[in-house]
Amino acid sequence: MHIDIDKDTCIGAGQCALSAPNVFTQDDDGFSTLVPGREDGGGDAMVKEAARACPVGAITVSEG
Repeated sequence: MHIDIDKDTCIGAGQCALSAPNVFTQDDDGFSTLVPGREDGGGDAMVKEAARACPVGAITVSEG
């Protein structure tokens, strides 16, 4: 699984971190980032839900 966060689109709503806290967190500026070591999603079933929960569509999840 490949996870991409568009930093230019992200508004720091934090819905991704609430949906999949083992994969997403927020950086010092409040914007979404991946938890170190979880760049591939770590098998977390909630990654796609976290992408859907993003109010501005800043997260893209693809297989591969």
